[in-house]
Amino acid sequence: MITQLAVERVEFACGSCWHRWSVDYDVQRYRDALDAEWEVFYRDNTAVASPYTPQGAPPCEHCGRRWVGRLVARRPVPLPGGTGAPRSPVPAEGGHRPERHTAQMLHAAGPPQPPSQADQPPTELS
Repeated sequence: MITQLAVERVEFACGSCWHRWSVDYDVQRYRDALDAEWEVFYRDNTAVASPYTPQGAPPCEHCGRRWVGRLVARRPVPLPGGTGAPRSPVPAEGGHRPERHTAQMLHAAGPPQPPSQADQPPTELS
């Protein structure tokens, strides 16, 4: 059973050439039938090893070395079925928003996003 969904921004800093970059990962946390807890990481809709391990860290695009990432930001994704969440029925004929099948993929290493309002320092009113 899935217990948590999130998007995690992981930053990498190459200790060889000092190149820095960040990648967004979709993370599913779940509990198996034996009550053990697991995490699965996805990058561009493909399951990958944890970026927090040397095997899962992407290679530096300048020198090819791998450095373990560090978490810099995290956004939980609500699990479906939350109480009071607005819902929309999906018509049975399958024509509901057909453009979603051909929409461009949002890639994990896409352009940096602007900071949210919560990240901005408060401004004084004059």
